[in-house]
Amino acid sequence: MTDMPNTGWGEIPADAVRILPLGGLGEIGLNMMAVEYLGELLLIDCGLMFPEPYMPGIDLVIPDVSCLEGQTGRIRGLILTHGHEDHIGAVPFLLAKLGFPTVYGSPLTLGLLRHRLEEHELLGQASLVEVQPRQALDLGVFHVEVFRVAHSIVDGLGVAIRTAMGWIVHTGDFKLDQTPVDDQPTDLVRLAAYGEQGVLLLMSDSTNVEKKGFTLSEREVAAAFAEIVPRAKGMVAVATFSSNIHRIQQVVQEAVRCGRKVAIAGRSMVANTRIARELGYLDIPDDVLIELRQARDLPRHRLLLLTTGSQGEAQSTLVRMAMEEFRALPLEPGDTVILSSKFIPGNEKAINRLINHLYRRGAEVFYETTSEVHVSGHASQEELKIVLSLVCPQNFVPVHGEYRHLVRHAELARGMGVPAERVTVLENGCPLVVSAAGLSREPRLETGRVLVDGRGVGDVGLMELRDRRHIANHGLVVVLLAVSPVDGRILYGPELLSRGFVAEEETDILDLARRQVCDMLAGMAPETATEQETLEVEVRKCLRRFFNRTVERRPLILPIILEQ
Repeated sequence: MTDMPNTGWGEIPADAVRILPLGGLGEIGLNMMAVEYLGELLLIDCGLMFPEPYMPGIDLVIPDVSCLEGQTGRIRGLILTHGHEDHIGAVPFLLAKLGFPTVYGSPLTLGLLRHRLEEHELLGQASLVEVQPRQALDLGVFHVEVFRVAHSIVDGLGVAIRTAMGWIVHTGDFKLDQTPVDDQPTDLVRLAAYGEQGVLLLMSDSTNVEKKGFTLSEREVAAAFAEIVPRAKGMVAVATFSSNIHRIQQVVQEAVRCGRKVAIAGRSMVANTRIARELGYLDIPDDVLIELRQARDLPRHRLLLLTTGSQGEAQSTLVRMAMEEFRALPLEPGDTVILSSKFIPGNEKAINRLINHLYRRGAEVFYETTSEVHVSGHASQEELKIVLSLVCPQNFVPVHGEYRHLVRHAELARGMGVPAERVTVLENGCPLVVSAAGLSREPRLETGRVLVDGRGVGDVGLMELRDRRHIANHGLVVVLLAVSPVDGRILYGPELLSRGFVAEEETDILDLARRQVCDMLAGMAPETATEQETLEVEVRKCLRRFFNRTVERRPLILPIILEQ
């Protein structure tokens, strides 16, 4: 009889592996995966995503890991593939819930994570272990090897787990850049070795599956900088993601070549460049780097500013410059601005508004659709095919992408010869048991999104979001009212206050609404008027009907019954 370890999620055979995506499938961001083998668990990545437009007031979104409650004693470690926020950003919020497992990652990844843990006062409670490419790790029953992948951030890793049935290979985010800035390409030799030894399951990055051909090398961006920066007459401001150390290094090299000093602005840009310099991943000569306060004293043609704000973030340095609110170093006519990043879906309006304001300041602006100032960090179709042909997986699961990306990647794998029944598209919370016999789906577990608002984690849910959207779209009307608990007489009010509903000087509609409430109360039985919950319901119904009939608006109505 086959040994069947009791996992707490239901039993699986000893010759099988269960994978459970907790985030990152069917969405961009929130990447997190659990792998179960012989009764133990290994976690890969723990990322966040930034709020979507329908989430007013929300700062961050992290994975819901409630399905791991009671399972933390089986977790043997958390491996981080690279330092982007969508892969490490949720660690400070979830580390305690995960039982403070040991976290493994490359030096830069852990350097960036340490900074975030310090901000949350968790650094002393976390065990962080640096790993190098091709390093083997024995984590309980998991025999793990990490391998180098090229991406848009330094020190990217893929993860390979050796089992009795073959390797499980997780690519992380990658592309096959053969001329990376740090001369560290994706380790195709090791991928081929896994394929020769036998790969039970391949999980591969799907973000760029819709793009044909090959993704351009990061070095292509240097050519664009070499064309733009030398002919710039005034200051050059380059906005990019603060984690893209390769991009920052190429900007610095061009600044040095053109005799420009480099100033840095933006909280994350300052922090990440400092960490990268300390770890030896970023070379900015001391005589080139200057403080912002020194920048104003330099001739404009000798200055280059590295900053944040390429996505049009409201409080970012570049947006404040565009709105003439950044007094430390204002833009001037004749300056050049380079937005060296992708237009992330959902940010297009904010970015276009930013570009328009930059032009109003008299700047010349270069961005993705007008110049080759950005290349992707993800593999396109031909690169994905190369990985599939090298690895030759028995089973395939696409990861990291919206649902259409996962479907397209699954189709690509079938076209590369992976049997159709051994290719499946998963969604978050859907466990999959993988064995030599094939793939077996299991009932969905509880997963989802947890909203972070300020210091509150998970205390804002769907109902609160609904109310926030309602207020944003229709405004708010507050009704202050005190009623005698004895006979239902009005002791105070009703007083109506509004926000975002009608202008302060437009009091006629509120006066009419007040009369409607008074008439409703006059016709109400005393015993009903003294019931607070019933009274609140009746006030809402009365005003909803009135506002819908008179002005065809639907404000959120908040009755406040004062105690007497």
